[in-house]
Parts: sequence; C-alpha cells; structure tokens
Amino acid sequence: MNITTFNSFKSRNFRLFFMGQSVSLLGTWMQKTAVSWVIYSLTQSKFMLGVTVFATLFPTALVSLYGGVIADRYNRHRVLLITQIVSLIQAVLLTLSIVYFKDHAVWTIIVLSAMLGIINGFDVPARQSLVREMVNDKADLPNALALNSSMVNLSKLIGPALAGFILESFGDEVCFGLNAVSFIPVIMSLLLMRLPKQEAKVKVEKNIKAEFKEALNYIKRTPEIYSILIFVALMSLFVLSFSTLTPAFAKDVFKGSASTLGVIDGVIGFGAFLGAMFLASLKPGANLSKVLAINSLVFGVGLILFSKTTNYYLALIFVMIGAFGMMSVRTITNTIIQINVPNKFRGRVISIYVMILTGLLPIGSLAIGTISHYIGVQAMVLIQGIIAIIIALFYGKYLKKEKLKMQAVALLEQQPEQGLGIRND
Repeated sequence: MNITTFNSFKSRNFRLFFMGQSVSLLGTWMQKTAVSWVIYSLTQSKFMLGVTVFATLFPTALVSLYGGVIADRYNRHRVLLITQIVSLIQAVLLTLSIVYFKDHAVWTIIVLSAMLGIINGFDVPARQSLVREMVNDKADLPNALALNSSMVNLSKLIGPALAGFILESFGDEVCFGLNAVSFIPVIMSLLLMRLPKQEAKVKVEKNIKAEFKEALNYIKRTPEIYSILIFVALMSLFVLSFSTLTPAFAKDVFKGSASTLGVIDGVIGFGAFLGAMFLASLKPGANLSKVLAINSLVFGVGLILFSKTTNYYLALIFVMIGAFGMMSVRTITNTIIQINVPNKFRGRVISIYVMILTGLLPIGSLAIGTISHYIGVQAMVLIQGIIAIIIALFYGKYLKKEKLKMQAVALLEQQPEQGLGIRND
C-alpha cells in the first residue's frame, strides 16, 4: 500500500458515497447469504440456487439497456437517488413477506428478487457512470473504482459472516430487516452531495434503437472496448457463477451450517478485498490489461485448488486466492471502460457491459446448478478453473498480438516512405 492508495478520498462527494455505500452493502451481502441459505435449506436443490441468481440478475440484463439510455439522457444523481429509495421499499416488502408468508418463502423470494433485478437495471448504469462525476481529479478515477471495489468486497467479507451469526441466533427475517435499514445511510449520503452543475441536456430526438446503434458502432471501432466486453462475456458465462455453489460446499462437502456458508462467502469477500486494494495501489499508468490477464490465471488456479481439497481450512486459503484474482475480472474491466469511453456514450456502454455481466452470469448459474447435480460441485468448479485459465491465456495472446500491431503502425508512421515502398524517382 502506498500514498496513492486513497487519493480519491480527497473528493468530498466520493467520500460521502463511499461511507453511505459501505453500510448499505453490508446489508446487501447479509441478505444475499440469507437468501441462499433459506432457499437451499427449504429445497435442498442446487438448481433452485441457480434459479434464485437468475431471478435477480437476468431482469437486470433485460432492463439495463434502457437504464443506460436513462443515465445518458437524465440527471444521474437523481436517477440513483430514486433507485435507492425504491430498493429500500423492496427490502421492506421482502422482510414483511418472510415474516407473514413463511409457507410461500421460496417463490416470494424469487419474485421479489426479480423486482430487485429490475431496479438494478436502472441503478447500476447510473451509479457506475456517476462515479466519474464524484471525483474532482479524473486521474484518480482508477483509484476511486478500485476503492469502490474494495468496499464491495470488504462488505462480502463482513456481511456473510454477520449473516451466518444472525441466521443462527435471531432468524432470517432479522437479516432481511437489517438490509432494509441499511439503505438509509446511502440515501442520506446522496442527499448531502454537492455535484458540479451539469450542462442542460439537449432534448433527444433519437429513439432508443438509434441511440444504441450509435453506441454499438462506437464499440465496434474501439478494439480495447470490444475485447474487454468479449472477455467479460466468457468469464460471466463460464466462470464467475462458481459462487452459486458455495451453499452446497458448506452443507454437503464440509458438512457445515449457515455459519460455515458465512465463513466461505466471507473469505471470498476477503480475497476479493485484498485484490481490490492491490489494484488501488497500482501506480497511475499501470498496464491494466496485462494485470487482468495475470490475475485471471490466478483466479483459475485458485478455483482448481479449491475444488480438489476436502480439508476445510485449506479450501478457505485456496478460495481466497481465487477471489483475489477474480477481483480483476470485475474491477479492471469496469475501469478500462470508464477511462476510455467518452461521457456521451458512457451510460450506454456501461449498460451493455452490465447486460453482458448480469445476463450471462445467471445463465451460467442455471447451467452449473444443473450440471453439478450430475457430476458434483467439486468437479464443476474444477472445470470452471480450467476454463478461466484458457480464457486468460487467449486474452494474453490477443494482447501480445495487439502490441505487435501497434508497434508496426508506429514504425510505419516514423518511416512512411520505406514502410510503404514509395519511390521518388
């Protein structure tokens, strides 16, 4: 860790956002752990674990395209404030449904998870694109995004551990209720922000289809962006969904309880937190694409080691290593997009990024939930680790090819006549 690690905290708006989100995300991860445990305890079905993830993420993918247009057309701060208030209402409804409709808990959770997914389709593009406006010095943006990821993953560490304790001591409805309360600090932090006055946005005559065609054309002519989107798509579909199976590891492989699940998810959060702090400590100008390729290899190796051990404590070490590498898949890809995409396209490109991430991840979760029913969760995670390594190697090969291409172009620009074979006789 060096003096640049917390540079973005110099921006008041980002400090407020960070503090509010820190509390809110604790509640979010407590609820996620409680949902997984309740669903698996009631159904004993790995497939239903996949269904729950699908119900939360797939609606986000469907709605995020429109959410990206909203983020580019309207005041992002106001959009984010509205989505947080609606999320609070959803959390209250979930708590009340657990208290009063316990007999129908599984399908109530799934329906309300789908509602949350729709809200997130508007929330994520607005929130991600607003971070840039919260930071005074744009050179601190990669640091802000890495610190934001560290906050998310510290919440993953603390939230599940708290959830395991609360589930066993007080019951699942308390977990859901605390999540509802946790939205209050982030709403307060948004109200206290003083963002620069935005230029009045010109009334848009284009329809949504035309606006997205414009964004897609931008992506097509920007190799750095479309290569990142392809990378995210492959990782989301085949690898990131491994965490869907942690309840099965806790209950079936390690013969544990809700606390065991809380510890496993917490260790994943700790590993990802360490990965995020490592990214926050990178010097400005670091080769993020190279770091992404290397850390993706670490992710794959960690998953393979985790899948091959039945020793609980060794498994925690290995899954932490995997989570350290996994952090780059989410954080660096987001950072590359934030840095390189112009403001007028940012909301739409981020929404496409979110659509890929949240659209393919639940499909992957359903697939691994189904396949693991036949081959076992350990074999499934082993396969996912191997796939992660293959994707990382291909991405590294692509980066080398692009580097050679850029060097060739630079050489031609320095010596145009010799490079093109032009004669002056």
